Amino acid sequence: MLLIVIRILYAFVCAGAIAAYVNSEAPLPAFVEAHRALTMLILLPATQIITVIDILIRKKRVEVISSIYFGLLIGVLLSYLLMLALGPVLFRMGLQEWSGIINLLCPAVLAYFSISWLLQTKDDFRFVIPYVEFARDLKGGRPLILDSSALIDGRIADVVETKIIDAKLIVPSFVLKEVQDIADSSDKGRRTRGRRGLDVLARLRSIGHTEVELLEVDDRDVKGKTVDQRLVLLAKDQGGLIVTSDFNLNKVAAVQGVDVINLNDVAAALRPRFLNGDSLRVKVMREGEGAGQGVGFLDDGTMVVIEFASSMVGQEVDATVTSVLQSSAGRMIFARPAGMENTALPSAPDKGRPRH
Repeated sequence: MLLIVIRILYAFVCAGAIAAYVNSEAPLPAFVEAHRALTMLILLPATQIITVIDILIRKKRVEVISSIYFGLLIGVLLSYLLMLALGPVLFRMGLQEWSGIINLLCPAVLAYFSISWLLQTKDDFRFVIPYVEFARDLKGGRPLILDSSALIDGRIADVVETKIIDAKLIVPSFVLKEVQDIADSSDKGRRTRGRRGLDVLARLRSIGHTEVELLEVDDRDVKGKTVDQRLVLLAKDQGGLIVTSDFNLNKVAAVQGVDVINLNDVAAALRPRFLNGDSLRVKVMREGEGAGQGVGFLDDGTMVVIEFASSMVGQEVDATVTSVLQSSAGRMIFARPAGMENTALPSAPDKGRPRH
């Protein structure tokens, strides 16, 4: 209601200012002198264009308002200095009657130029406009925007519960809708994954030390775009990071200059590091492919190949690391049972030599 009142007052102020201009006793251009009413009918709708723009752009940001404010100040100052310089020139050229229209247009043109310049370079003058640091009431640093794969994965809740993350978590409305659609799928596997995503979201919201926001996004602003494209645009708009386990989204965001936290990379970075000679305890799950080998797995899924352990399936073995193989597919650890570090491996039979 207050906005409607302000817009009506703005229209009346513009009408009064234009009426005062066209009816002033100061020298006016010949066209204005001959068509005062027509001039007013032309200028009044022109001043209301800004109201239409204000109505169409529903989502405003503090930095935009600040840029407009500083742009107006700079524009008015520049127009004042320009008029001081042009005044004597117009007088000598006998064009004093044009000074009125120039006085009207200069502030508008220069203010627009200044506002446009500030909006396009607002990230380069934070020392001038410190609003960037306190515009939003955020816990921690940049907000983290979760996609559907991060919710379905579930590890983000475990990470948040460790209190290592104090930034605000944002779940866009279109991501929530995607998870709900998966939960309502006729396919049992997809339905289970979708319900897990909803459970993870409920778990995140129950954690008291982290703020979780369900952000409503106007679909009209991103009509026809994929979910990945919407996430990238939202991350740019919010100045946040995308949290995902989707490799393709990771690549798309990186190409467009958006920072991404990949849960798989985080998990890989937090895996325990083992060096040659380190001891570990692992349960032998099955026999390995090589002769006498047993295979076990650490809690994070790392495969451990244990020599001389094929007969120890189902038992927990204290082993010593002999080597670590790291590849793009993951990490593999080779070990031997404690006390057998120096035991020679059995030689493989020579299949090419005939037996007698």
